[in-house]
Amino acid sequence: MTKPRKKAARDKAQKLLAQLGVASVPVPVEKIARALGAVIEARPLDGALSGAIFVKNGVPVIGVNSLHPENRQRFTIAHEIGHWVLHRDRLQGVVHVDKTFPVLRRDQESASGIDLIEIEANAFAAELLMPTASLELEFATPLDIDDEDRLSRLAKQFKVSVSAMRYRLLGYFYD
Repeated sequence: MTKPRKKAARDKAQKLLAQLGVASVPVPVEKIARALGAVIEARPLDGALSGAIFVKNGVPVIGVNSLHPENRQRFTIAHEIGHWVLHRDRLQGVVHVDKTFPVLRRDQESASGIDLIEIEANAFAAELLMPTASLELEFATPLDIDDEDRLSRLAKQFKVSVSAMRYRLLGYFYD
């Protein structure tokens, strides 16, 4: 059940990239958010919370932890865009009223791999930031997943963390 949902999430990310004419990396994730009508608010957030999305006055608001490294912020924004694209029905009509509103978020629980909507948002984010088409261009030269120098170069090229790149490549080959 998870694999078809992850594939559908990746397909939607590919479709969004095509609709917006994004064909090179690093993917301009903040521009994509703005193209979808979202506002990004970077603020220091508590603990391991990376970000959240909610609707305020009809506008999607992506909150991102300004204390996190840029690469993590980019993944968080992509993850929250994934929620907006994939799970908009869960966000529609939600109004930000102090701290009692429902949000979809990026934190340790969302990274645990057990919540299906979080799995979908992560698959969407990985495809958005590290598109299959762009990765396949790199496979002209055989890739060793343990080649730290090459992984580091790829991560820098895509503006993601080395661990995100490794996870994405493992998912590409084994998912």
